[in-house]
Amino acid sequence: MNDELSRSIRTPGAILMGLGSIIGTGIFVSIAIATQISGNGVIIAIVIAAVLASLNGLSSAQLAAAHPVSGGTYEYGYRFLNSWFGFTAGWMFLIAKSASAATAVLGCIGYIYYAFGIDSSGWMIVGAGLILLVLMTMLVSGGISRSNRANAVIVGITLAGLTAFVMTGFFSQGLPVQPIMDAFTDTSLSAILYGSALMFVAYTGYGRIATLGEEVAKPRTTIPKAIILAMILIVVIYLAVSLTALNIIGADAFGQTVDGEAAPLMIVAQALSVPFIGPVITFAAITAMLGVLLNLLLGLSRVMLGMARRKDLPNALSSIKRETKSPVAAVWGTALIIGLLVLSGDVFFTWSFSAFTVLIYYAITNLSAFMLPKEYRLYPRIIPALGLFGCLFLAFWIEPAIWGSGLAILGIGLIWHAVAKAQVQ
Repeated sequence: MNDELSRSIRTPGAILMGLGSIIGTGIFVSIAIATQISGNGVIIAIVIAAVLASLNGLSSAQLAAAHPVSGGTYEYGYRFLNSWFGFTAGWMFLIAKSASAATAVLGCIGYIYYAFGIDSSGWMIVGAGLILLVLMTMLVSGGISRSNRANAVIVGITLAGLTAFVMTGFFSQGLPVQPIMDAFTDTSLSAILYGSALMFVAYTGYGRIATLGEEVAKPRTTIPKAIILAMILIVVIYLAVSLTALNIIGADAFGQTVDGEAAPLMIVAQALSVPFIGPVITFAAITAMLGVLLNLLLGLSRVMLGMARRKDLPNALSSIKRETKSPVAAVWGTALIIGLLVLSGDVFFTWSFSAFTVLIYYAITNLSAFMLPKEYRLYPRIIPALGLFGCLFLAFWIEPAIWGSGLAILGIGLIWHAVAKAQVQ
């Protein structure tokens, strides 16, 4: 048969896929976006988002172990809820993660332009971003094995750069005691909750492990283990990097770094006045966001593949190339959606929009986990119950214009689904 994917990802590769999806736009751009909203309270926002993401990670792990196919919550919604929830999850995932991928493209170009002192006018950023998107799509369409090798290299370079950044900040500025104290004294609850919603998106790359379930070896043990280990590592990394940045330039200045060039950690690194650290961070940021884009193209295309198989999207998107075992049509369809969002040229808009839509997606993840039959459960039902409440609660702390747009797009999707169901019947 030529319509099956190859199970070639093992635990180390799955962890690296998760880290490659998380350590990128989230750490090099979104921490500064959240700081612009919540100030010093971003440290608390990171912790709140980590707790919610951990609950969702456990829900995703047991769902992926129980039903290890490509498509993530889109497939879980169909299997354990109904077609309406399944379609909503797939639709929201495509929109949410396409917006995240567009943020990665714009962030990557922002770092490149800032590093080389290139004029960062809107059309130049958008044009270069579209070229980058085409090149990465060509790489991903070549198959999972090639993408997995490229991801391992990217994650290694990124971790080395972030380690150099944190260690340099520690030796030049000392322990970040003041940012921790300010987090509890210079904050507002609404700003922290808004910041938590924005930071939540920065953790959700672990879901890429689940959406690639059809390509993971021994999924019942590999997927939960990889998700849990990836989450532990990323919480430590986010806290270390954010505390270092706040300790060097302060919350106000760090929040302002997303205006214009969108190269926050590069600006922080320059404030250290250490010769080598600026280029190191720039290179790590560029590779990290390339990794995010690579992994999002993988994850999104697999959800699109699953939706096409069920006729929720055109059936032509379900084809798999015989030589590479890659869903090439779905990969290029994913790139088209990302490209449309790149045209906005605004990282704050793309990230905020992603935050609302991905929270709705993970609300359905938790509801699916809550409804799992007893024989499939790995963890108590209180975990998905808390995850469901947390996602719905945080979703509406985002600006009304953003979540209003998200609900409108959801409505359009549900109308499409109703028409598609009627045609099948």
